Amino acid sequence: MPELPEVETTRRGIMPYIVGEKVMRVIVRNKHLRQPVSGKLSTELVGQRIHDITRRGKYLLMYADTGSVILHLGMSGSLRIVSKKTRPGKHDHVDIIFENGRCLRFHDPRRFGLLLWTRADPLQHPLLKNIGIEPLADTFNGDVLYKKSRGRRVAIKQFIMNAHIVAGVGNIYASEALFLAGIHPLRSAEKIARLRYRRLAESIRQVLHAAISQGGTTLRNFVSGEGRPGYFRQHLKVYDRGGLPCQTCGAPVRHILQGQRSTYYCTNCQR
Repeated sequence: MPELPEVETTRRGIMPYIVGEKVMRVIVRNKHLRQPVSGKLSTELVGQRIHDITRRGKYLLMYADTGSVILHLGMSGSLRIVSKKTRPGKHDHVDIIFENGRCLRFHDPRRFGLLLWTRADPLQHPLLKNIGIEPLADTFNGDVLYKKSRGRRVAIKQFIMNAHIVAGVGNIYASEALFLAGIHPLRSAEKIARLRYRRLAESIRQVLHAAISQGGTTLRNFVSGEGRPGYFRQHLKVYDRGGLPCQTCGAPVRHILQGQRSTYYCTNCQR
């Protein structure tokens, strides 16, 4: 599933090609995504200019003249910039075609993505209004995490992956950040001290920035908006390295299932 760095990489990749451009046509080949693609997208977005593309958690927000498009890549989705003459593939469900001849193409084999149109403030949409603090924001720090963790017995990995606590920290980067901070993923969130949360907040920020700089992580099928894979996989310290030696101490990296998700950690480096 594309996580925050992949979504941010996509945003940065498509932004130069479509911001300021006018939408000439919207083609919906398959409206049956996680939620049906609204028919209004094909009528109301046409003729409008795209003024900005922002990110909230794992959602992309594309601001037009009189409304916004809310995009989510789901489990297998991607957005690509192609020529409007490029023939669509089997899983290319939606095209937004611009006056400059370029096309923003939504590709989603598993159809768990979202592509919605709203005239209201997208940040107040039910899907977005309860999302937690952005981990790349200046206001994100260990003190915030510490306060939110009090009274929570949930394991720390599940705590930082809770989108109501922190926006967009998915499975790969949660494992990596906890390794960098030296925190065991099964440790109870309420039992972690403030100083360790400060280290964890910096680790989360560091891992996300590093992943974005490498274009995200390609484990299966992620590509950027320009069709390029992400290269952060080459820099992963523990994720997907079960049984291999820890790059810090040499002990075997352990793999467990935690909340039905794979967790990787070093029993020696993480306490």
